[in-house]
Amino acid sequence: MKIILLAVGKTATPYISQAVEDYAKRISRYQPFEIVVTPDIKGSKTLSAEEQKAREGRLIIDFLKPGDYAILLDERGRQLTSREFAGEIERRGLQGYKRLVFIIGGPYGFSPEVYSTVTSMLSLSRMTFTHEMVRLFFAEQIYRAMTIMRGEPYHHD
Repeated sequence: MKIILLAVGKTATPYISQAVEDYAKRISRYQPFEIVVTPDIKGSKTLSAEEQKAREGRLIIDFLKPGDYAILLDERGRQLTSREFAGEIERRGLQGYKRLVFIIGGPYGFSPEVYSTVTSMLSLSRMTFTHEMVRLFFAEQIYRAMTIMRGEPYHHD
């Protein structure tokens, strides 16, 4: 199973980009992994929040394939421990999904069409983080899950 982290818009902060890439390399040692970044919406400063979400949503939906297990990172999603998260990844692999797609939205969240398309929602926290920081935190959690699944000493309960 390939794990994909789909994110809306690029990461502009160099040290965050470098850290995310470091975790991407680490994850790829365990499992096929890819970070996919949708292009920034042109003229977004002149768009309403709803129109921006709709345009970003079309890009997200166009990326997804039939049979993907798609999970939104959303503040209203389920909160899991790192061990529970590792178990979720393992279960999806055993269920035969070819792609497990985690989706980080833009600054205004997701369109109703995206919510109706995805399989599940997951929350990192009830707090709000920048979308750049979420990429870093979540990449680290995927790496942590890989080490938990392999019984390696990275994670400590």
